Amino acid sequence: MTEALFLTSSDVADLAEPTDYVDAIRDAYRQRGFGAPAQPRTKLINREPPGMLTSYAAVLPETGAMGGYMYAAGFGASDAWFMTPVFDAESGKPLALLDGAVMNPFKTGATGAVGVDALARSDATELAIVGSGSQARGQFKTTTTVRDFETARVYSPTAAHRDAFATEMSEYANFTVNAVSSTREAVSGADVVITATTAAEPVIDDTNLEDGVHITAMGQYHPNKNELPPRTIERSLYVPDLRDRATQDAGSFLAAMDEGLVTEADINAELGEIIAGETPGRTSNNQITVFDSGGTGIETTAAAYMLYERAQAAGRGSEINFAPASDALTG
Repeated sequence: MTEALFLTSSDVADLAEPTDYVDAIRDAYRQRGFGAPAQPRTKLINREPPGMLTSYAAVLPETGAMGGYMYAAGFGASDAWFMTPVFDAESGKPLALLDGAVMNPFKTGATGAVGVDALARSDATELAIVGSGSQARGQFKTTTTVRDFETARVYSPTAAHRDAFATEMSEYANFTVNAVSSTREAVSGADVVITATTAAEPVIDDTNLEDGVHITAMGQYHPNKNELPPRTIERSLYVPDLRDRATQDAGSFLAAMDEGLVTEADINAELGEIIAGETPGRTSNNQITVFDSGGTGIETTAAAYMLYERAQAAGRGSEINFAPASDALTG
């Protein structure tokens, strides 16, 4: 038998700040850039009752951890549950099982922030957010740690939602966040644009984007999820979290491929390759850059292991026992 920690969302909710997530995930993508193993998600769809079971995983050799996510959504419940196992990368032993719900917006947001830090202009001061839910909040709280923004604008279709986001994030940040009534008003003049939606059609117009803008699109996790116009993909320096994911379920890239505007050769690099210095990122201030962040085991494992270590130090969680396979096979 071996002992592991079971950590609830309340066990880990106060253990890390946005900057902590950003630092851990930046290092994890650096490891990926030097060859750390990771694969795109596997998604199993059930039609009756409707739902899906999704998983993805990664190994972070330098961190000494491996793990990922497995989550179920739907099946009549109209909700989702996130289970996050963490294993020791040397021995293979289980270290922890986390309820991944509370960390989800922060680990996803931190991945977007790492993309902004790697690809956006260093003098970026204007931020635009399309979307106003929990993922948009996570993106805002983490992205504002990597650039000195002076103003931000948020758009979402429901006025009450964007107003609430603007009020809450203005109080959180040291600058004003304005709610606006169109995506055009949000993105025009922005140095960094974040799309955090579940849209099936592009949520921005390419003609409203300024030269030199960086875009982080985090709602691109299914072939039918498509936040960016094909023309934007065509004229940008396109960087996904995982190269293989771009042609599997990155909706906007697939739409641009379908129109004959791009091919696999137009995938500039994975994010980790840029962070590791293996491939250049932005090469001019006029260049448009896109980071396509659809979700991987890289950020999940990095965030979960960080929270596991901090929970251990704080005496959080409850012990659970696992029997090795040899016991079952020989018992």
